Amino acid sequence: MRAPSRAFSALAVAALATLATLPHPAAALSPVPSDACATPATHQIADVQGTGDVSPLAGQTVRVEGVVTGDYQESGQLRGFFLQDPTPDDDPATSDGLFAFAGTGLRDVAPGDKVLVTGRVIEFNGWTELSPVTAVDVCGTGAVTAAPYRLPRPSGATFEPLESMLVSFRGPLTVSEHYNLGRFGEVTVSSGGRLYQPTDRPGVDPDLNVRRSLLVDDGSNTQNPPVVPYTSPRVVRLGDTALGVTGVLGYGFGQYRLHPTKPIEFLRTNPRLPRPLPVGGNVKVASLNTLNWFTTLGSRGATTAAERDRQLAKLVATLKGLNADVVGLMEVENNGQTALDALVTALNAEVGAGTYAALTHPAPGTDAIQVGVIYKPARVTPAGAARSSADPVFRRPPLIQTFTRTGGGTPFTMLVNHFKSKGCDGATGPDTDQGDGQSCFNAERVRQAQATLGLIGDLDLVNPVVLGDLNAYGEEDPLDTLEAGGLSSVTKRHVPALLRYSYVFNGLSGELDHAYVGRDLLKRVTGATIWHTNADESRILDYNTEYNPPALYKPDAFKASDHDPVLLGLNLPGGRR
Repeated sequence: MRAPSRAFSALAVAALATLATLPHPAAALSPVPSDACATPATHQIADVQGTGDVSPLAGQTVRVEGVVTGDYQESGQLRGFFLQDPTPDDDPATSDGLFAFAGTGLRDVAPGDKVLVTGRVIEFNGWTELSPVTAVDVCGTGAVTAAPYRLPRPSGATFEPLESMLVSFRGPLTVSEHYNLGRFGEVTVSSGGRLYQPTDRPGVDPDLNVRRSLLVDDGSNTQNPPVVPYTSPRVVRLGDTALGVTGVLGYGFGQYRLHPTKPIEFLRTNPRLPRPLPVGGNVKVASLNTLNWFTTLGSRGATTAAERDRQLAKLVATLKGLNADVVGLMEVENNGQTALDALVTALNAEVGAGTYAALTHPAPGTDAIQVGVIYKPARVTPAGAARSSADPVFRRPPLIQTFTRTGGGTPFTMLVNHFKSKGCDGATGPDTDQGDGQSCFNAERVRQAQATLGLIGDLDLVNPVVLGDLNAYGEEDPLDTLEAGGLSSVTKRHVPALLRYSYVFNGLSGELDHAYVGRDLLKRVTGATIWHTNADESRILDYNTEYNPPALYKPDAFKASDHDPVLLGLNLPGGRR
């Protein structure tokens, strides 16, 4: 739950005004007079909830009886509690739980309290609740058994019949999103493993993705709290798993959300790999989106020198771990060689003077970011000058460089690319979202793929390696274009489907970062891997100092970027080892 909507809604203000007119809390917390508990309920909770999305009693004042199942009354929480009828009706279409928007001013309740609550029935942004509440009477104790539930939801079914009820989800649930973990205490879990982008691979059903999912919310209204849930003994990663998730089902911001009533213990079923899996070969090639490595402060990257140093340390740790002979880089500041050279200098300070060198992009374009290449002169040698393209289809012109192993041998040609993003700003005509899951500017990315194939042919590039952030998932048109032009994905051949992802957006994993090779080079690919250092990690681990808990930062490779690096091995004859 986010604070602003509830904290400043007119209904909330009205409720707080009502609470302010009630007796002092000390008087309210005295033993409840017997005549208060003698005032019976006017309705069952099921009557209030009804069989549809909207209460049939909306606008009416009711008195209901139930057992408290979840207490979130404190300031900074939901400012209320959940109660549930221990003797429900026989209609599975009606919920037997209800949320009472009542802070501690009337009565401080606790789970297990049997209560009689008087209040007005409202629909708060789609959530049936009592607000304002004018009486909370504790009249004993009781117990409610959590309703068992197993995801995915049946087709066409919603959580409405379970709204505000205590629910226990059976079976393992996998963490598929934690973008708002640090800010709002939210994670999304799913049955049947992680969720994938429908356009990334065959057989993904978008509707089933939704029905498999459950948003878990910590019940707090505090943004960016100093203590973030699920960060001990380490911050939860995508792919980690929980069993027996139990809580009360609230609703807000357009979706149902489970507020846990007992701690969730995530099993670390997706452990970190301290280094990428081996790929073999005598030349290793990598691709890395740096997520705006800028030496200029206050632009796209770091806003302070401290943040810049923290970002640089993580990028260096990533490159050191990859230990590749040639690396294609994306999202490097387009300020000549300044940002690229700063990265190489810091990297060489760790791995040895002169270990890496940087190419100079002959035509980096006018965008704020450029692509780049760094390489090990002791391992590979540039053959000829670096080239690019003046074709305006490339907003960020590619960098083209042929290499051989030091001492000669079979050459290969790097074409480092960063295709147009999926953002819709400025999209017109065929570049607008066509509703096919490929988002905006898909037509432009296809044109960029066609132009890339044209470069290979026109420049007679030997053994091409097209790699980078192509902003297209595995089964989208731009990649189909590359494949139709004779290129093959090395990750589709060498990385198992469950591990073939490099980016996560809205809880859906997919591969945006690719490496494609020509036919003759394909037989010399010894392996490929995606090192999951970023996509699975929470953003509270990145270099930013705003809001991120200070103790969580480490100068390691994890959360150096939002894209995972790709690594492949080539076995090239000739040259020297």
